[in-house]
Amino acid sequence: MLTLNVEKRDEKASLASIRKAGKMPAIFYGKKEKSTSIMLPYAIFEKTLKDAGESTILHLSGEGIDVDVLIKDVDLDPVTDNPRHADFYVIEKGKKLEIKVPIEFVGVAPAVKDLAGVLVKVMHEIEIEALPKDLPHKIEIDISSLVAFDSVVTVKDIKIPAGVEIKAKLEDVVASVYEPKEEVVEVAPVDLSTIEVEKKGKEAKEGEAPAEGAEAPKKEEKKEEKKK
Repeated sequence: MLTLNVEKRDEKASLASIRKAGKMPAIFYGKKEKSTSIMLPYAIFEKTLKDAGESTILHLSGEGIDVDVLIKDVDLDPVTDNPRHADFYVIEKGKKLEIKVPIEFVGVAPAVKDLAGVLVKVMHEIEIEALPKDLPHKIEIDISSLVAFDSVVTVKDIKIPAGVEIKAKLEDVVASVYEPKEEVVEVAPVDLSTIEVEKKGKEAKEGEAPAEGAEAPKKEEKKEEKKK
């Protein structure tokens, strides 16, 4: 279990000055634990959040502080997206917890590799119930069973770790594959009457060379004109 060394924080202290000193303001609380304001080194919290996520039990240690917690909420700076405050929830030993854990997709889907299908990740996290000691950091979903365009992975297909209960419905779809469709370009219908008009307009005028493909005047007609 990861241990974070923390120290109690004067609630009247300026949060800006705490952050300027390289620390992050935080708070911990629980069903049977009153709210306590604390602070801890910013760099250590940032690394812990990245490595452990919000589904890993942490131990907070400090003067008068000795609790096991989960990261319940993290307030992010709207501009930099960096953490600027954290809520820790104190867990009760021996009591099950209901939390959401991230899903990690593993394996290769034949329908994607061989049939050029598109993988659809319907779920990205799933709610579970487990004792604190059995809480998984993540749930792995094997997608190698997606062999055709109508294949799906449902909750009942998940290999559940020992001591963990999935709270979602068994028939809920976790991942699927769809067949990409070629876009059909609609072609405007051709007006044949317009084409006929254009042909007539190209008939050769007197004294002009006939248009390509047009019928030349007959020689007999020219002889009769000379006799007159």
